[in-house]
Amino acid sequence: MWRATHTPDGPGTIHVRHDGGEAEAWGPGATWLLARAPAMTGALDSLDGFDPSQHPVVAQLAHRMSSMRLPRTERVLDALVPAVLEQKVTGGEARRAWADLVRLLDEPAPGPVPLLLTPSAARLQEIPSYAFHRMGVERKRADTIVRCARVAHRLEEAVGLGTDVLDQRLCSIPGVGPWTSAEVRLVAMGDADAVSVGDFHLPHSVAFALAGEIRGDDDRMLELLAPFAGHRGRVVRLIERAGITAPRRGPRMRLRHIAAH
Repeated sequence: MWRATHTPDGPGTIHVRHDGGEAEAWGPGATWLLARAPAMTGALDSLDGFDPSQHPVVAQLAHRMSSMRLPRTERVLDALVPAVLEQKVTGGEARRAWADLVRLLDEPAPGPVPLLLTPSAARLQEIPSYAFHRMGVERKRADTIVRCARVAHRLEEAVGLGTDVLDQRLCSIPGVGPWTSAEVRLVAMGDADAVSVGDFHLPHSVAFALAGEIRGDDDRMLELLAPFAGHRGRVVRLIERAGITAPRRGPRMRLRHIAAH
């Protein structure tokens, strides 16, 4: 895995080997990145308090994917900008806009491979509105990104203060709501309880996986996830990793049938 980003010490690139070999890093941010390599690979994720036996489907998924861990990057803006870009559009559109944004700023990363750095807060504030428009990003999302960049130092500071503080600071920004906050906390802090309320598809997938219901809303999703408080986001990630999605239409299915897939 290669990752290039801005750190508190400056730009840096890190290379983490899948075989468990020693990580390498380059640039002014190298020391900062190496110190966080265990967190980035999920090695610091804790399963304390997670009891998958409370639901047969969750128990089977947790057993099947027993090595799954939640990593954290400890870089809020890197997660926040892609999340804002994904508001109200398809994942494909959001990924294209993110790639266009990174290429527009064109900041080469340190190290031996040709990577580009993620956008810094300062550079994001310099982007004119017409440039966002050319990337297919309308005024509302563009303005939200700029507002986030203006308070990026407060958001990055919140990583050391806990998920609740980060959630409060994120949701105080116009244009950032519970869905965006949850998406960011899961990536930046490995928040095992983060649930993306307001997602179009997620409530259906959770309702189908845990109750055999082909349709669900946020309230129903939260009700089904309640027994896993503290690890609701982990259960969601297990469901997503398993590829369980609700059919467009069809009869109720028995839980044991779902668990067998």
